[in-house]
Amino acid sequence: MNLAEILEKREVNHYRVQKPYFIAEAGVNHEGSIDLAKRLINEAAEGGAHAIKFQTYKAETLASKNSPSYWDTTKESTRSQFELFKKYDKFWKSEYELLKRACDESGIEFLSTPFDVESARFLNDLMDVFKVSSSDLNNLPFIEELCNYNKPILLSTGAAYLWEIQRTVELIENNGNALGLMHCVLNYPTLNKNANLGMIKDLQHKFPRQIIGYSDHTLPNDMDVCLHASILGAEIIEKHFTFDKTLEGNDHYHAMDVYDLKNFNSKVDSLFTTLGSFEKKPLETENVSRLNARRSLVAKNSISKGKIIEYNDLTWKRPGNGIGPEYIKSLIGMQSLLDIDEDTVLQFNMFRK
Repeated sequence: MNLAEILEKREVNHYRVQKPYFIAEAGVNHEGSIDLAKRLINEAAEGGAHAIKFQTYKAETLASKNSPSYWDTTKESTRSQFELFKKYDKFWKSEYELLKRACDESGIEFLSTPFDVESARFLNDLMDVFKVSSSDLNNLPFIEELCNYNKPILLSTGAAYLWEIQRTVELIENNGNALGLMHCVLNYPTLNKNANLGMIKDLQHKFPRQIIGYSDHTLPNDMDVCLHASILGAEIIEKHFTFDKTLEGNDHYHAMDVYDLKNFNSKVDSLFTTLGSFEKKPLETENVSRLNARRSLVAKNSISKGKIIEYNDLTWKRPGNGIGPEYIKSLIGMQSLLDIDEDTVLQFNMFRK
């Protein structure tokens, strides 16, 4: 199932946890190199990601020249948004067409977040879903442009009040687009204590018709933040992805790598093995316990043939291969068809009405 199919499904069940669809957020960690971008694609596929997502923009249409930073400047020293974005805005239509083909060859879904109308126009031919950044949640005219493509939209909700999310959701729903919402904290990096994964449950409650996911900016460490988001029911997980976490600057310092991604998928597999079924019923492995550890009605004393059964004739003991104790009222008043020894496990064929 690709991302569009997930977002378009009409039966949302927030009480059932399932393995998440994982997006490796490459962003611009390719640093303007097609070879590095292809490496990111291959390693994301190797790590088990379902999709890899890039970011498509031109600095001139994204930020004014006096836009201040909002990231950890001890990790990324550039203090101007315009200057940082200008470093990494070299890819455009032809480059993303190459990357789309590379994704198809690697068996991974291609995505890229557009940050302007022109990039959205050519990306429309390359992907089935539009991702909207938290920073554009209130950019209603741009979102309305995206709605015109009649494709599902995945909307990040970092740094947003509930009323802002509701306003944007209403706009998208009124245009008829399928929609998913991503809990997100707009800090780079996000401290674990600030991840506020509980907000996933609030989004599920407030937007019961929407698929809810989680876009993560914490340090990868043991990947347990993403695992915990999965347990809470995040159906889509997105996390920054790099080929080398030791590189300085940009989004490398808070990104996962292929080994982190493999670690996450191993943990998810183990988790869902433990979670097992979401339908409460006896397991085949419990059959012997169900039979032998439950109780049956047992003759409390000797019962002679023809006796009308009374409450004081009965007790309940293991195993459970006789008349269940829940049927005691049905047995009282019936007549014994034979002599029954004390401590006999009782069966209905020993009696008649």
